[in-house]
Amino acid sequence: MNILLLGSGGREHALAWKLKQSSRCSKLYIAPGNAGTALYGTNIALKLNDFDSIRAFCLEHNIDILLPGGEDTLVNGIYDFIKGDDALKHIIVAGPSKEGAQLEGSKAYAKEFMMRHNIPTAAYREFDLQSFDEGLAYLEQHSTPIVLKADGLAAGKGVVITESREEAKAVFTDMLKEARFGEAGRKVVIEQFLSGVEVSVFVMTNGSSYILFPEAKDYKRIGEGDKGLNTGGMGAVSPVPFYTGDFAARVEERIIKPTVRGLQAENITYNGFIFFGLINVDGDPFVIEYNCRMGDPETEVVMPRLKGDLVEMIQDMAAGSFKAAYDPEGNIDPRCACTVMMVSGGYPEQYENGKAITGLDAVEGSIVFHAGTRQDDGRVLTNGGRVLAVTSYGDTIGEALERSYGNIAGIDFDKKYFRTDIGYEFK
Repeated sequence: MNILLLGSGGREHALAWKLKQSSRCSKLYIAPGNAGTALYGTNIALKLNDFDSIRAFCLEHNIDILLPGGEDTLVNGIYDFIKGDDALKHIIVAGPSKEGAQLEGSKAYAKEFMMRHNIPTAAYREFDLQSFDEGLAYLEQHSTPIVLKADGLAAGKGVVITESREEAKAVFTDMLKEARFGEAGRKVVIEQFLSGVEVSVFVMTNGSSYILFPEAKDYKRIGEGDKGLNTGGMGAVSPVPFYTGDFAARVEERIIKPTVRGLQAENITYNGFIFFGLINVDGDPFVIEYNCRMGDPETEVVMPRLKGDLVEMIQDMAAGSFKAAYDPEGNIDPRCACTVMMVSGGYPEQYENGKAITGLDAVEGSIVFHAGTRQDDGRVLTNGGRVLAVTSYGDTIGEALERSYGNIAGIDFDKKYFRTDIGYEFK
């Protein structure tokens, strides 16, 4: 199978690493890729939303599987584009239709879907400029803290948790009147605050059945102890110790199965990953958000724990029937996997690119997934805020993290930064 993987981050490097392990993978292309993905396939200079160029490449290189790593391409309709073209429709697209991707593309759409199918989530209301005054009045009587979400895609920055009604009204005004998040914030969802511990759960589905992937927990804040600005993710651990027994069963019965049944009932074409962003509230799971692709940096711990052949799974998904062998116990490595993200100094605000990275050749006992790197005359340089994800196995979370931190000590670039407390609550 000739495969085209779209994206350039740590998630795509981890997916490339996993895809290349399959005997079914003939040629792997990554667009645009990074210095790490080049170890497993050929990097191609394609823009993720230039569908015409993607079409031409697929035809020229006889692509059999197209795997979009990120959400933008899916929300913009790459599945419908490929399947609507007679010359391309034979290609397996590992992702949902444009309508299916609205589970991530629109917070309001996702909330309405959950309401229709009795899937537990926080109480909410949605407002736009026309209902602005009504929104202010609603905030005035809302309990605190208050969660405000830009309806559309905002690069992971569209959620604000406010501690007071006055702060909430100021943020609400900024979102709608000052277009803080641009088009993504034309509609705002005001949501009940839920207190608990978060967990990320993943499945691959064909819209009627599904395979469970390993769960993970990521760490979004830049600072130790989960303080400071939100980032794309500073690290992740898998498995999550509390995701067992009754709680895991509740997630499957109350959230995963009703979601897949809902897709089927509404005739929504969905052939890809669903990422359930969940919160454990006193033993009961609630959906914070859906994503229509794998997470980052969660993929960097999920793929190392996935024992099956990812290409075979994608083919089975497209054929409409998963093999019985994909049971969780047989498909998931029992070891722990933990990743720690090394980032550029100043991230998630201003930072510099082009810093030389040293020490990669000396890494032992860990997998280094490149997130923001590029090659230049034989050197590997930083090329983003999140630079490297250092992933390790261990019999315990503490053991896996010790390996990652041991290797991080030998990797260097100017102004490197990483959190030293990933997985702190589980050690």
